[in-house]
Amino acid sequence: MANRPANAGAHSAGPQQGPAAAPPPVHHQDFPRSRPGRRRQQNQQNQQNEQSQRNTAVLAWIPYLIVLAGAVAGLVYAAGQGTGYGGRGAAVVGGALLLAAAARLVLPPRYAGLLSSRGKASDVAAFAVLGAAVLVVAVSLP
Repeated sequence: MANRPANAGAHSAGPQQGPAAAPPPVHHQDFPRSRPGRRRQQNQQNQQNEQSQRNTAVLAWIPYLIVLAGAVAGLVYAAGQGTGYGGRGAAVVGGALLLAAAARLVLPPRYAGLLSSRGKASDVAAFAVLGAAVLVVAVSLP
């Protein structure tokens, strides 16, 4: 060990076959040039795609807001009218949950928006079971 140079690696202990050739350098500066008309066309397509995504995002909020409005309306009705109207308010909330189940079942995933949190079957089942349970409670209330 003492007779070896400091920069000698493990491969230097064996016989030398000659200097290894370094790979040629890779130059990334010379990208292929695109035609100006094609770039303009790509920009227009990108703008159309972004606009379409924005429209889809806005439309995806509508079913959620309808269901939310129904649930809030049921709660406000039950709270505002007094204890005698709790069953009717709960029925509105249950109906809103069943409406959410129907919307999740019918709408494609990109339009379901915030109604979709898992798979379609589990979302529909959860909304349907909760809506039915709330309706059962609503019927049992006076």
